[in-house]
Amino acid sequence: MIVLGIESTAHTFGAAIIKDRDVLSNERDLFTTEEGGMKPFEVAQHHVACCDEIIKKALDKANVSIKNVDLISYSSSPGIGHTLRIGNMVAKSLHALHNIPFVGVNHCIAHLEIGDMTTGSKDPVLLYCSGANTQVIAYDGGKYRIFGETLDIGIGNFIDSFARYIKLGFPGGPKIEKLALEGNKEELIDLPYCVKGMDVVFGGILTNLKTKYNSKEYKVEDLCYSLQETVFAMMIETAERAMAHCDKNELLLGGGVACNKRLQEMARTMCEERGAKLFVPENQFLVDNAAMIAWQGLIEFQAGRKSDEAETATIQPYLRTDEVEVLWR
Repeated sequence: MIVLGIESTAHTFGAAIIKDRDVLSNERDLFTTEEGGMKPFEVAQHHVACCDEIIKKALDKANVSIKNVDLISYSSSPGIGHTLRIGNMVAKSLHALHNIPFVGVNHCIAHLEIGDMTTGSKDPVLLYCSGANTQVIAYDGGKYRIFGETLDIGIGNFIDSFARYIKLGFPGGPKIEKLALEGNKEELIDLPYCVKGMDVVFGGILTNLKTKYNSKEYKVEDLCYSLQETVFAMMIETAERAMAHCDKNELLLGGGVACNKRLQEMARTMCEERGAKLFVPENQFLVDNAAMIAWQGLIEFQAGRKSDEAETATIQPYLRTDEVEVLWR
């Protein structure tokens, strides 16, 4: 079965072609800035401008005609309303033009399922670290349950907010990671450590970092190093607690922030100490991507989900991971 996936939850417009379990193409175009962050209407304009080209690239790289596509899968939740609507409209248009069945799927769960598909994990706890979403997720009792999450902003948005504050532009995560490598590893700058059970809070840490940056008493490289060490330790602690609570011995990383090598190193150390297994997908499947959307649509469709109706297919920007009915397990 050939599936066209369309991703548009936030800064990335992506298109991918999969055939059964084989990823034939996985194209994307990322909205960036030299200074400042994302304005939803500007990101939506970016998606409108590049969507035709990205879909064409995906089809050409896969050597597939749109007429050979059996299913279209698009990200319908959660995300930025302005950008989700672009993916929804593209899927509806292709459905109308070519009479191809289409389904909207949950972006968060797609991160977990593509991880299972590409790494071979069986029943993991997912440490999901992305821009707006920061959750510790595991399958239990017929649903994907959220055992821990951020109580204010996502870890990616937290890092990007500090990056914007020090004028690094968007996205800021890779630039913070690079600066952190140059920081003083002998002396950790004291930052708030905000873990509440399996939940985390980042807002106070951001305020503290801004205050320290404005004081001119600290090198920016040292602040970036201590930022990573502190917030990544928080995330690993909550993931380990969830693994113990759920009695699971697999940890799967997901989300764009999970590309960070230091976070991966800390996760690997924790798993080794527990005698557990760590699974890290390729970077192309960690960041927002359309291959995971295509795969999620395929497994749901094969499990009996019917094609959406063009008149009623909509977006759900605030749909939570634990509100999705799991039909495919």
